[in-house]
Amino acid sequence: MTELVFVVPGQLDQLTGGYLYDRRIVEELRARGRPVAVFELAACDPEREFAEFVDGTTVVIDGLALPSLAGVIAAEGRRLRLIALIHGPLAAEAGLGPAAAKQATVVEAALLSQMRGIVCPSRSTAAAVANYGISADRIAVVPPGTAKPDLPVPPRNRLVRALLCVANLLPRKGHGVLIEALAEISDLKWALLSIGSVERDPATAREVRRMISSAGLDERIVLAGEKPPEAVRDAYRAADLFVLPSFYEGYGMVYAEAMVHGLPIIATRAGAIPETVPLGAGLLVPPGDPVALAQALRRVLSDPAFAARLAAGSRAAGARLPDWPNAAEQWERALRLCSAGRPPIGDRLQ
Repeated sequence: MTELVFVVPGQLDQLTGGYLYDRRIVEELRARGRPVAVFELAACDPEREFAEFVDGTTVVIDGLALPSLAGVIAAEGRRLRLIALIHGPLAAEAGLGPAAAKQATVVEAALLSQMRGIVCPSRSTAAAVANYGISADRIAVVPPGTAKPDLPVPPRNRLVRALLCVANLLPRKGHGVLIEALAEISDLKWALLSIGSVERDPATAREVRRMISSAGLDERIVLAGEKPPEAVRDAYRAADLFVLPSFYEGYGMVYAEAMVHGLPIIATRAGAIPETVPLGAGLLVPPGDPVALAQALRRVLSDPAFAARLAAGSRAAGARLPDWPNAAEQWERALRLCSAGRPPIGDRLQ
């Protein structure tokens, strides 16, 4: 069997949604007997590595690695089966100015036009890729799997007091909007645990800390930093509500994790979030709107019966989510047909 190669921009064991997706798919494909090699660009010479791939090798390139591989793709793309894994458009990253966003769009569109196939985690992301002028029959949608809790998730009928946010402190995740909203409901009883790296973007972390102190919320908000998966699972179990007002998500794996733990969700209508979080599982507000976010939080915290209904809807939606072995099975099919230039019929963008 021809070796399958995954190319990722940095270390595969990083605790972000994109790296988790890559890592779990690699692990599950190997468990299915598929030989998979992984190349971390930060630790290898891409020109030399690509030159050593035998003709016809299927090479999956994480979208974040594409810009740094432009020359290699042009030199080696004709003899290799190149497939891009696009978690979300590069131009959707918050904090980019208009000129930088336009340049990111031009670069990504040019690189994707050279791919044999493109795999996206959601139909929303697939639609964004299609907007680059990529033919829909070259795009496959394979949502990530979701690890189900070891123990049954009990119904949540208690008062909502413990709020949880899981996301690295980056501009796109909307922590500043969340702090503004929480300041508006300081009259209510609540505490927020925020799990996610405070080191990836020090400027954002400093601004979030400043906002917390200025709002007088230091005793109610804990920025816990990055935590291992076991600690994150414990946090989901202990929480009463999950909140993350992202400006864009290509899928939103943390929302899926919150749903399998039966947490009511408050999020935004940005990107693929409405596709991930169905009606009845939470409240979705416009991105960048702290007033609407505060109103949603106040409603859920003040109405235990409403919060319980959302929790039940979230729990039901979480039970329907695919697991990782199912996601790997879909990946096998996508790889087989994308590498031939034909994405799976059932997963084609309509």
